[in-house]
Parts: sequence; structure tokens; C-alpha cells
Amino acid sequence: MLYLIQIIGITIGILSCKPNPIKETTFNKQMELDTTNIENLSNTDTAIFGGGCFWCLEAVFQDLKGVLEVTSGYMGGMIKNPSYKEVCKGTTGHAEVVRIIYNPQLISFETLLEVFWTTHDPTTLNRQGADRGTQYRSVIFYLNTIQKEISLRSMKEVASQLWEDPIVTEVSTATEFYKAEDYHQNYYKYNSNEGYCQIVISPKLSKLRLKFPGLISK
Repeated sequence: MLYLIQIIGITIGILSCKPNPIKETTFNKQMELDTTNIENLSNTDTAIFGGGCFWCLEAVFQDLKGVLEVTSGYMGGMIKNPSYKEVCKGTTGHAEVVRIIYNPQLISFETLLEVFWTTHDPTTLNRQGADRGTQYRSVIFYLNTIQKEISLRSMKEVASQLWEDPIVTEVSTATEFYKAEDYHQNYYKYNSNEGYCQIVISPKLSKLRLKFPGLISK
């Protein structure tokens, strides 16, 4: 998120992570699942991925059939209730992640992983494009041993076939998930004409639709 962009009239500088000062302290508490728009909760599962800016992953996974909810947030750090400003310093240990609630009868964890490998670069350590720092690391936070086994197998059998360089994605057990500030949620949906969205996110969505046309929800 190092490009010159504007969030509701507030400029984020290219060379710094500068959260919206008006909304900086909003929604930093640990997130409970919002079930408002989710039917048949007994038939849902959860995946948690980090792959650079969470705006990018959020936009990608929101486009998929079977995905019911995508929430941007923070995981894997050393302090409770981190703010965007704190995470951007790269000192809390948190990664920017998305929590994906999906219907496994419509889309599998394996398919989510294939989309994950395809739409970010899992070969660059603590970096995605111009976004640099441990908060932008490639990571899968697994919720059970089955997800761990599938992730490691997918890394070996799928990711390694898509990328020539070694995969550096971290595979770690999930810890507390903290929802990011409200202005980060649905970012591409409400800001698709902004510079960062046009330069970074839109090409990812084009690649997604070209590679996985049968998975797109609309």
C-alpha cells in the first residue's frame, strides 16, 4: 500500500503506511463471525491467507462462487488488538490477512489454495511488489491438521508448478484474528477507481477471471 491513494479524501503517501486519522481507532477488537448474510452455517468452513496487501486478497476471493464472506484483518502477531498504524510499522509480528468463510460443497479448500498461489507471488520473502515488510508476508494460517496437510501438499504439488523460484510461504497454526478497521473492508468495491486499485488489484482480478472463469460468481 505504498502508492499514492486516497481513502475518503485522506491521502496515503507512497512511502509510508498512513492510516486514516479519522477512522484509525475504529473496529480493532477481535472479530466475531458476522452471520447476518450467511445461510446454513453448519455447511461452512474457514480459510485464512496472507499474501501482501489484504485489499488485494479480499477483492480476489470475494469474486468466487461459494465464498460467503471475506474479512480483512491481522493475525500472527505479539500484541492484542493491533491497529493498522501499529501493523504497518512491521514490529508487531502481524500479517495482513483475509478470513474467508466459504461453502465447501461449492468450493474446496484445495481450490482456494490454487487461487491463492496464482494471484500473489509466494516466492518473495516479506514482499509483494512495492509492499515490503513482514506484515506483507505470504502465509497460510491453518485451523486444523487437515488444512495443514492440504496446504503443504498444495505448496509442493501446485505452487511449485506455477512458480520457478522456491516457495517461501509460511504455514502456521492460526492465532487470534483481529478485524481490520472498517475503512479497509470491501476496499476495492468502494474504491476501484483509485490508483492502487487500478495499478495493483485490477490486474490480479483480470488474471483470476482469465485463469478461473468457471469460479467467478458474477
